[in-house]
Amino acid sequence: MDNIKNKLKSIGKRAIIDFYRFLDNSGVLKIYEKILEESIDKNNLPKHIAIIMDGNRRAAEIYGRDRYYGHYLGAEKVRDVLRWARDLGIKVVTLYAFSTENFKRPKEEVDKLMELFEKKFYEIADDEEIHEYEVRVRAIGRINLLPKNVQKAIKYAEDKTKNYNKFFVNVAIAYGGQQEIIDAVKKIAEKVKRGEVEPEDIDKELIDKHLYTADLPFPNPDLIIRTSGEERISNFLIWQSSYSELYFCDIYWPLFRKVDFLRAIREYQRRHRRFGK
Repeated sequence: MDNIKNKLKSIGKRAIIDFYRFLDNSGVLKIYEKILEESIDKNNLPKHIAIIMDGNRRAAEIYGRDRYYGHYLGAEKVRDVLRWARDLGIKVVTLYAFSTENFKRPKEEVDKLMELFEKKFYEIADDEEIHEYEVRVRAIGRINLLPKNVQKAIKYAEDKTKNYNKFFVNVAIAYGGQQEIIDAVKKIAEKVKRGEVEPEDIDKELIDKHLYTADLPFPNPDLIIRTSGEERISNFLIWQSSYSELYFCDIYWPLFRKVDFLRAIREYQRRHRRFGK
């Protein structure tokens, strides 16, 4: 019975994809994009958007392909989303690409993902648009846990863009929000041990300065988008997201469209941010 339900669910998702393609080919989506773009208040944009890119594997299932195909499509989608954000003038985008928990996935899947990460970091470092628009690329997380070849690719991308400051792209890879806080606390503890910091001086601002996002112009995301229909933040930027607006989108990441992105921005602008007050 469960197998039948899953097949019906997959057929339903595939029908939706076919319908989206019909709308796209008919030009209807372009008209809707234009309407949404005109509704966006350019004076009330989020400065930092974080995205939990979820649903690659389920998208692959819809197409009847292996998991790697879903991850490949997801990686290709990144280019589009970064362009949409840049065109709106959003300064910082943080992408949740691979968590520390993801290392527990089947070895073959993890190995293929690492190959994909290596390839994409080299590609983004040599992308003409990255240099034309002066986009700084960084990886955040326990980078030392990654294979040496991936670390080398990350360093290549970071070195080639380190002097840019118009736009910022952070790739959270081998990342865990709890571990980020632990790492920050350990750094502060070392400073206390050396007499550089007094215990009573430890406050929110000091912890902020020791997080992976410390050197960003806007370290805390104003808006977090999660695709695939799941409604949780999954250990992502848990310190920085204290007052972030959350937006959950049903569509899988590889199928995420510009209209979905603009809807998230529109919803963000409709909300009144209270910051706990």
